[in-house]
Amino acid sequence: MTSDPEEQVRLQGFGEMTLRTAIATLTALAPREQSEAAIFRVRDGVRLAQSEIAELASSWDIPATPEVRSPRLVPEQHWPDIVRGMVREAPLPALLVAFLVGVVVARR
Repeated sequence: MTSDPEEQVRLQGFGEMTLRTAIATLTALAPREQSEAAIFRVRDGVRLAQSEIAELASSWDIPATPEVRSPRLVPEQHWPDIVRGMVREAPLPALLVAFLVGVVVARR
């Protein structure tokens, strides 16, 4: 069935919007939320199948969101690593100013 991108649909949990907006919103969700969400046509209340949504997204060039990792799975950085990374990326004048401010504060 050919679908109009401007057709009014209801995205479960988000309300009514155009079909293109609903598919773009759905593809931006996390995988678990995608499996729980559903798109219903307003005119007849029919639910769109996941295969139809994927086909429309690819035909309308809506990119799939890359898989997002949980922040709990990313190892926590330690302060020395963070400071070392900041120093590596900082421009030289900023480092000189920071050094001079440190000297002035240390002398007080």
